[in-house]
Amino acid sequence: MNTRIFGRTGRSVGEVGLGTWQLGAGWGDVTDEAALATLRAAWAAGTTLFDTADVYGMGRAETLIGKFLAETPAARGQVYVATKLGRFSPPGWPENFSRAGIRAHTEASLTRLGVEALDLTQLHCVPFAVLRQGEVFAHLRELKREGKIRDFGVSVESMEEADFCVRTEGVAALQIIFNIFRQKPIHTLFAEAKQRQVALLVRLPLASGLLGGTMTKSMTFPANDHRNFNRDGQQFNVGETFAGLPFAKGVELADALKPLVPAGQTLSELALRWCLDFDAVSTIIPGARNPEQARANARVSALPPLGFALHARLAEFYARDVAAHIRGPY
Repeated sequence: MNTRIFGRTGRSVGEVGLGTWQLGAGWGDVTDEAALATLRAAWAAGTTLFDTADVYGMGRAETLIGKFLAETPAARGQVYVATKLGRFSPPGWPENFSRAGIRAHTEASLTRLGVEALDLTQLHCVPFAVLRQGEVFAHLRELKREGKIRDFGVSVESMEEADFCVRTEGVAALQIIFNIFRQKPIHTLFAEAKQRQVALLVRLPLASGLLGGTMTKSMTFPANDHRNFNRDGQQFNVGETFAGLPFAKGVELADALKPLVPAGQTLSELALRWCLDFDAVSTIIPGARNPEQARANARVSALPPLGFALHARLAEFYARDVAAHIRGPY
């Protein structure tokens, strides 16, 4: 696994991390045994950054990571855990953004993960109005001074939010939606993030599985899978599901990409490698529901860059065929 420096934190992390939303809830059922096997496989494949959130399974994902760390002494101090707060209930909004709420959620994450300090805590897609008020950042700075957290960042929905947060004192990392179907950050964020040494975590690099290349328009998902219940933004930001594309259109666009896949590669490998070709990206955090998916994601680190000509074709494809269909904050 190739590594990259995680912004101004100075930490070296594997460039292919692991997103654990799938292991908590919202992607169908995953047993504890399967989740722990996935964490072990990711670690064995060189993955050293796990991204999670207190709300994933209402604490379940953090608890599973804590169990993995407890049973794997070699991983303690080597795995960088990036968690999030702001969407857990109780107490819920707006109390989650208060000093007391942020401290309570931080203490709960510390307990579930079984650590003395959080490597990174991120504000979890909180309202832009709350970010602009600035009090949440003051609360996080206080926790950092106390040693409860080592660094803090923000998981954002739009590039307007990203531009505000990248310039905010103390923000060490931004988590963004970025993939072949969501190319806007290249032109609006990357240069500023590099200049300010703000780490970038890329979520949804496979657009909720669309860029895996195996979906069909007739495909169905379990009732407890967000790709069923949030397909059109019924529960939260539509951009978190299929990158904001209508499902049928997303399937069409993914199929249109297949002729561009280099020989010997899969569409998912192309999609993940495309993200890694940008040096502003600190790590990508594709999810995995089983060990083989975790190992397959990690193997992308060894693939060669895609090359200028293919990048140019993918940029043209996005501008011509994709951008107009994206819904939600962007």
